Amino acid sequence: MTTERFQAMNALIARPAAAAAVAATMLLSLSACGGDEPAAPSGKAVIGGVEIVKDQQLHDLLPEKIKKAGKVRVATDVPYPPFEMYVKEGGTELTGLDYDLGQALGAKLGVTFAFSPQKFDGIVPALQAGKFDVAMSAITDNEERQKVVDFVDYSQSGSGILVGDGNPAKVTTLDDLCGRKVAVQAATNQLDLLKSHQDACAKTGKGKVDIQTFPKDSDAQLALRSGKVVAQVLTKPAAGWVAKTADGGKAFDLVEDPAAPGGYNASPNGIAVSKQLPELTDAIQKALQSLIDDGTVVKIYNEYGVTSIAVKEATKNAAVD
Repeated sequence: MTTERFQAMNALIARPAAAAAVAATMLLSLSACGGDEPAAPSGKAVIGGVEIVKDQQLHDLLPEKIKKAGKVRVATDVPYPPFEMYVKEGGTELTGLDYDLGQALGAKLGVTFAFSPQKFDGIVPALQAGKFDVAMSAITDNEERQKVVDFVDYSQSGSGILVGDGNPAKVTTLDDLCGRKVAVQAATNQLDLLKSHQDACAKTGKGKVDIQTFPKDSDAQLALRSGKVVAQVLTKPAAGWVAKTADGGKAFDLVEDPAAPGGYNASPNGIAVSKQLPELTDAIQKALQSLIDDGTVVKIYNEYGVTSIAVKEATKNAAVD
Protein backbone atom coordinates (compact mmCIF):
# COMPACT_ATOMS: atom_id res chain seq x y z
CA MET A 1 0.00 0.00 0.00
CA THR A 2 1.25 3.47 -0.76
CA THR A 3 1.80 5.98 2.01
CA GLU A 4 -1.09 8.05 0.64
CA ARG A 5 -3.48 5.09 0.68
CA PHE A 6 -2.32 4.15 4.17
CA GLN A 7 -3.02 7.66 5.41
CA ALA A 8 -6.44 7.71 3.76
CA MET A 9 -7.35 4.40 5.35
CA ASN A 10 -6.07 5.46 8.74
CA ALA A 11 -8.21 8.57 8.57
CA LEU A 12 -11.44 6.62 8.25
CA ILE A 13 -11.29 2.84 8.10
CA ALA A 14 -7.65 2.23 9.12
CA ARG A 15 -6.88 -1.07 7.47
CA PRO A 16 -3.14 -1.81 7.60
CA ALA A 17 -1.02 -2.11 4.46
CA ALA A 18 -1.62 -5.22 2.38
CA ALA A 19 -3.13 -4.66 -1.04
CA ALA A 20 0.14 -4.22 -2.89
CA ALA A 21 1.52 -7.35 -1.28
CA VAL A 22 -0.92 -9.59 -3.03
CA ALA A 23 -1.77 -7.78 -6.24
CA ALA A 24 -0.11 -10.49 -8.27
CA THR A 25 -2.15 -13.23 -6.66
CA MET A 26 -5.48 -11.54 -6.00
CA LEU A 27 -7.21 -13.28 -8.89
CA LEU A 28 -6.49 -16.77 -7.59
CA SER A 29 -9.71 -17.25 -5.65
CA LEU A 30 -10.03 -20.53 -3.79
CA SER A 31 -13.77 -20.50 -3.20
CA ALA A 32 -17.06 -20.19 -4.99
CA CYS A 33 -17.68 -16.68 -6.22
CA GLY A 34 -20.51 -14.58 -7.53
CA GLY A 35 -21.44 -11.25 -9.01
CA ASP A 36 -22.88 -8.13 -7.49
CA GLU A 37 -26.37 -9.64 -7.55
CA PRO A 38 -26.14 -13.34 -6.54
CA ALA A 39 -29.18 -15.54 -6.74
CA ALA A 40 -31.55 -14.96 -3.83
CA PRO A 41 -30.91 -17.70 -1.24
CA SER A 42 -34.56 -18.55 -0.70
CA GLY A 43 -33.81 -22.16 0.22
CA LYS A 44 -30.16 -23.13 0.61
CA ALA A 45 -26.75 -22.27 -0.77
CA VAL A 46 -23.28 -23.77 -0.85
CA ILE A 47 -20.55 -21.38 0.27
CA GLY A 48 -16.94 -22.54 0.58
CA GLY A 49 -18.12 -26.13 0.25
CA VAL A 50 -20.63 -25.74 3.10
CA GLU A 51 -24.38 -26.07 2.56
CA ILE A 52 -26.25 -23.30 4.35
CA VAL A 53 -30.01 -23.39 4.90
CA LYS A 54 -32.25 -20.42 5.62
CA ASP A 55 -33.18 -20.01 9.29
CA GLN A 56 -36.74 -18.68 9.40
CA GLN A 57 -36.43 -17.43 12.96
CA LEU A 58 -33.40 -15.33 12.02
CA HIS A 59 -35.14 -14.11 8.88
CA ASP A 60 -38.03 -12.90 11.03
CA LEU A 61 -35.62 -10.66 12.98
CA LEU A 62 -34.82 -8.60 9.88
CA PRO A 63 -36.26 -5.10 9.46
CA GLU A 64 -39.38 -5.03 7.29
CA LYS A 65 -37.64 -2.94 4.62
CA ILE A 66 -34.94 -5.59 4.24
CA LYS A 67 -37.45 -8.45 4.09
CA LYS A 68 -39.50 -6.55 1.52
CA ALA A 69 -36.44 -5.76 -0.63
CA GLY A 70 -35.10 -9.29 -0.26
CA LYS A 71 -31.56 -8.01 -0.05
CA VAL A 72 -28.99 -6.23 2.08
CA ARG A 73 -27.04 -3.53 0.23
CA VAL A 74 -23.35 -4.00 1.02
CA ALA A 75 -20.56 -1.48 0.38
CA THR A 76 -17.04 -2.82 -0.11
CA ASP A 77 -13.66 -1.45 -1.22
CA VAL A 78 -12.15 -3.63 -3.95
CA PRO A 79 -9.47 -4.96 -4.20
CA TYR A 80 -8.11 -5.72 -0.75
CA PRO A 81 -6.97 -9.37 -0.81
CA PRO A 82 -7.89 -11.71 0.70
CA PHE A 83 -11.01 -9.90 1.93
CA GLU A 84 -12.35 -8.63 -1.39
CA MET A 85 -11.15 -9.17 -4.95
CA TYR A 86 -12.35 -9.29 -8.54
CA VAL A 87 -12.46 -12.75 -10.07
CA LYS A 88 -10.99 -11.42 -13.32
CA GLU A 89 -9.00 -8.27 -13.94
CA GLY A 90 -11.28 -5.70 -15.51
CA GLY A 91 -14.38 -7.68 -14.51
CA THR A 92 -17.10 -7.00 -11.96
CA GLU A 93 -17.56 -10.46 -10.46
CA LEU A 94 -16.46 -10.50 -6.83
CA THR A 95 -14.85 -13.01 -4.53
CA GLY A 96 -12.90 -12.95 -1.27
CA LEU A 97 -13.37 -13.68 2.41
CA ASP A 98 -15.80 -10.82 3.04
CA TYR A 99 -17.79 -11.67 -0.07
CA ASP A 100 -18.08 -15.36 0.83
CA LEU A 101 -18.99 -14.58 4.42
CA GLY A 102 -21.62 -12.14 3.18
CA GLN A 103 -23.17 -14.79 0.96
CA ALA A 104 -23.19 -17.23 3.88
CA LEU A 105 -24.93 -14.67 6.09
CA GLY A 106 -27.42 -13.96 3.33
CA ALA A 107 -28.19 -17.63 2.90
CA LYS A 108 -28.72 -18.06 6.64
CA LEU A 109 -30.98 -15.00 6.80
CA GLY A 110 -32.84 -15.80 3.59
CA VAL A 111 -31.90 -12.60 1.75
CA THR A 112 -29.26 -11.58 -0.79
CA PHE A 113 -26.15 -9.75 0.36
CA ALA A 114 -25.66 -7.57 -2.73
CA PHE A 115 -22.10 -6.21 -2.81
CA SER A 116 -21.23 -2.97 -4.60
CA PRO A 117 -17.73 -1.47 -4.87
CA GLN A 118 -17.39 1.87 -3.11
CA LYS A 119 -14.35 4.11 -2.80
CA PHE A 120 -12.72 3.52 0.53
CA ASP A 121 -13.13 6.95 2.01
CA GLY A 122 -16.78 7.08 0.96
CA ILE A 123 -17.98 3.94 2.70
CA VAL A 124 -19.02 5.35 6.06
CA PRO A 125 -20.60 8.51 4.58
CA ALA A 126 -22.56 6.29 2.18
CA LEU A 127 -23.86 4.26 5.12
CA GLN A 128 -24.84 7.41 6.95
CA ALA A 129 -26.65 8.69 3.85
CA GLY A 130 -28.65 5.48 3.58
CA LYS A 131 -27.16 4.41 0.25
CA PHE A 132 -26.09 1.11 1.80
CA ASP A 133 -27.29 -0.96 4.72
CA VAL A 134 -23.95 -2.45 5.76
CA ALA A 135 -20.28 -2.43 4.80
CA MET A 136 -17.98 -5.45 4.70
CA SER A 137 -14.44 -4.36 3.93
CA ALA A 138 -12.10 -5.51 6.73
CA ILE A 139 -13.10 -2.42 8.68
CA THR A 140 -11.40 -1.92 12.02
CA ASP A 141 -13.94 -1.53 14.82
CA ASN A 142 -13.00 1.46 16.97
CA GLU A 143 -14.80 3.81 19.31
CA GLU A 144 -14.66 6.78 16.93
CA ARG A 145 -16.50 4.88 14.19
CA GLN A 146 -19.01 3.51 16.67
CA LYS A 147 -20.38 7.04 16.95
CA VAL A 148 -21.85 6.72 13.44
CA VAL A 149 -22.18 2.96 12.78
CA ASP A 150 -22.56 -0.24 14.75
CA PHE A 151 -20.21 -3.18 14.30
CA VAL A 152 -20.71 -6.93 14.35
CA ASP A 153 -17.18 -8.21 14.83
CA TYR A 154 -16.10 -11.22 12.80
CA SER A 155 -12.31 -11.36 12.97
CA GLN A 156 -9.27 -10.25 14.93
CA SER A 157 -6.32 -9.27 12.79
CA GLY A 158 -2.98 -7.64 13.28
CA SER A 159 0.54 -8.09 11.96
CA GLY A 160 1.94 -11.43 10.87
CA ILE A 161 5.30 -12.91 9.90
CA LEU A 162 5.93 -14.36 6.45
CA VAL A 163 8.92 -16.66 6.00
CA GLY A 164 10.36 -18.79 3.24
CA ASP A 165 8.84 -22.18 2.46
CA GLY A 166 9.67 -24.61 5.23
CA ASN A 167 10.66 -21.76 7.55
CA PRO A 168 14.44 -22.32 7.15
CA ALA A 169 15.26 -19.63 9.71
CA LYS A 170 13.00 -21.33 12.31
CA VAL A 171 11.11 -18.14 13.14
CA THR A 172 8.29 -18.72 15.65
CA THR A 173 7.87 -15.37 17.45
CA LEU A 174 8.81 -11.71 17.12
CA ASP A 175 11.80 -12.36 19.38
CA ASP A 176 13.21 -14.69 16.71
CA LEU A 177 13.57 -11.65 14.45
CA CYS A 178 16.03 -10.01 16.84
CA GLY A 179 19.50 -9.62 15.39
CA ARG A 180 18.31 -10.59 11.91
CA LYS A 181 17.42 -8.85 8.66
CA VAL A 182 13.67 -8.41 8.31
CA ALA A 183 11.72 -6.83 5.45
CA VAL A 184 8.78 -4.48 5.93
CA GLN A 185 6.93 -1.90 3.85
CA ALA A 186 7.73 1.71 4.71
CA ALA A 187 5.21 3.94 6.50
CA THR A 188 3.09 1.10 7.88
CA ASN A 189 1.87 -0.18 11.24
CA GLN A 190 4.19 -3.14 10.73
CA LEU A 191 7.24 -0.88 10.61
CA ASP A 192 6.05 0.74 13.85
CA LEU A 193 5.65 -2.73 15.37
CA LEU A 194 9.26 -3.67 14.60
CA LYS A 195 10.57 -0.36 15.92
CA SER A 196 8.60 -0.74 19.14
CA HIS A 197 10.05 -4.24 19.63
CA GLN A 198 13.67 -3.08 19.51
CA ASP A 199 13.94 -2.57 23.27
CA ALA A 200 12.67 -6.10 23.86
CA CYS A 201 15.24 -7.37 21.38
CA ALA A 202 18.02 -5.56 23.18
CA LYS A 203 17.10 -7.41 26.37
CA THR A 204 17.38 -10.80 24.64
CA GLY A 205 21.06 -10.25 23.94
CA LYS A 206 20.52 -11.06 20.25
CA GLY A 207 20.68 -7.46 19.13
CA LYS A 208 18.06 -5.31 17.47
CA VAL A 209 16.11 -6.24 14.37
CA ASP A 210 17.97 -5.19 11.23
CA ILE A 211 14.94 -3.54 9.61
CA GLN A 212 14.98 -3.42 5.81
CA THR A 213 12.26 -1.10 4.46
CA PHE A 214 10.76 -1.33 0.98
CA PRO A 215 8.31 0.87 -0.93
CA LYS A 216 5.96 -2.05 -1.61
CA ASP A 217 5.17 -5.36 0.06
CA SER A 218 5.90 -7.11 -3.23
CA ASP A 219 9.44 -5.70 -3.11
CA ALA A 220 9.84 -7.02 0.41
CA GLN A 221 8.74 -10.46 -0.78
CA LEU A 222 11.38 -10.41 -3.51
CA ALA A 223 13.97 -9.81 -0.80
CA LEU A 224 12.60 -12.76 1.14
CA ARG A 225 12.62 -14.98 -1.94
CA SER A 226 16.25 -14.14 -2.63
CA GLY A 227 17.36 -14.78 0.94
CA LYS A 228 18.34 -11.18 1.63
CA VAL A 229 16.06 -11.24 4.70
CA VAL A 230 14.82 -14.07 6.91
CA ALA A 231 11.25 -12.81 7.17
CA GLN A 232 8.76 -10.14 6.20
CA VAL A 233 6.28 -8.50 8.57
CA LEU A 234 2.93 -7.49 7.06
CA THR A 235 -0.73 -7.80 7.99
CA LYS A 236 -1.53 -11.36 8.98
CA PRO A 237 -4.44 -11.77 6.54
CA ALA A 238 -2.21 -10.66 3.67
CA ALA A 239 0.60 -12.92 4.88
CA GLY A 240 -1.75 -15.89 5.05
CA TRP A 241 -3.09 -15.22 1.56
CA VAL A 242 0.39 -14.86 0.06
CA ALA A 243 1.54 -18.07 1.75
CA LYS A 244 -1.51 -19.89 0.40
CA THR A 245 -1.32 -18.63 -3.19
CA ALA A 246 2.21 -17.64 -4.20
CA ASP A 247 3.70 -20.34 -6.43
CA GLY A 248 0.81 -22.61 -5.53
CA GLY A 249 1.63 -22.30 -1.85
CA LYS A 250 5.24 -23.41 -2.27
CA ALA A 251 7.04 -20.08 -1.89
CA PHE A 252 6.27 -18.92 1.64
CA ASP A 253 4.94 -20.02 5.02
CA LEU A 254 2.92 -18.11 7.61
CA VAL A 255 4.28 -18.13 11.15
CA GLU A 256 1.62 -19.06 13.71
CA ASP A 257 2.51 -17.69 17.13
CA PRO A 258 0.12 -19.25 19.71
CA ALA A 259 0.49 -16.13 21.84
CA ALA A 260 -0.91 -13.96 19.01
CA PRO A 261 -3.44 -16.04 17.05
CA GLY A 262 -4.92 -13.05 15.24
CA GLY A 263 -1.54 -11.41 14.74
CA TYR A 264 0.48 -8.91 16.78
CA ASN A 265 -1.46 -5.88 18.06
CA ALA A 266 -4.63 -7.47 16.72
CA SER A 267 -7.84 -5.46 16.68
CA PRO A 268 -11.39 -6.48 15.76
CA ASN A 269 -12.69 -6.17 12.22
CA GLY A 270 -16.42 -5.64 12.00
CA ILE A 271 -19.36 -5.60 9.67
CA ALA A 272 -20.45 -1.97 9.83
CA VAL A 273 -24.23 -1.54 10.03
CA SER A 274 -26.24 1.64 9.72
CA LYS A 275 -27.44 2.87 13.11
CA GLN A 276 -30.82 3.35 11.45
CA LEU A 277 -31.17 -0.46 11.27
CA PRO A 278 -30.64 -1.88 14.79
CA GLU A 279 -32.76 -4.94 13.94
CA LEU A 280 -30.38 -5.74 11.10
CA THR A 281 -27.39 -5.55 13.45
CA ASP A 282 -29.10 -8.01 15.78
CA ALA A 283 -30.02 -10.39 12.96
CA ILE A 284 -26.51 -10.35 11.48
CA GLN A 285 -24.93 -10.92 14.89
CA LYS A 286 -27.12 -13.95 15.56
CA ALA A 287 -26.61 -15.32 12.04
CA LEU A 288 -22.85 -14.92 12.33
CA GLN A 289 -22.84 -16.72 15.68
CA SER A 290 -24.78 -19.57 14.09
CA LEU A 291 -22.19 -19.83 11.32
CA ILE A 292 -19.40 -19.78 13.91
CA ASP A 293 -21.04 -22.50 15.96
CA ASP A 294 -21.55 -24.88 13.03
CA GLY A 295 -17.99 -24.43 11.74
CA THR A 296 -18.87 -22.58 8.54
CA VAL A 297 -16.83 -19.48 9.41
CA VAL A 298 -13.64 -21.47 10.01
CA LYS A 299 -14.09 -23.32 6.70
CA ILE A 300 -14.52 -20.07 4.80
CA TYR A 301 -11.49 -18.48 6.46
CA ASN A 302 -9.42 -21.57 5.76
CA GLU A 303 -10.06 -21.10 2.04
CA TYR A 304 -8.05 -17.89 2.29
CA GLY A 305 -5.28 -19.11 4.59
CA VAL A 306 -6.40 -17.03 7.57
CA THR A 307 -8.19 -19.48 9.86
CA SER A 308 -6.45 -18.05 12.92
CA ILE A 309 -8.10 -14.62 12.63
CA ALA A 310 -11.60 -16.06 13.04
CA VAL A 311 -13.41 -15.15 16.26
CA LYS A 312 -15.24 -17.63 18.48
CA GLU A 313 -17.95 -15.16 19.43
CA ALA A 314 -19.83 -12.66 17.26
CA THR A 315 -19.48 -9.58 19.44
CA LYS A 316 -20.95 -6.13 18.93
CA ASN A 317 -18.85 -2.96 19.08
CA ALA A 318 -15.87 -4.73 20.66
CA ALA A 319 -13.31 -2.01 19.96
CA VAL A 320 -10.09 -2.31 21.93
CA ASP A 321 -9.11 1.37 21.84
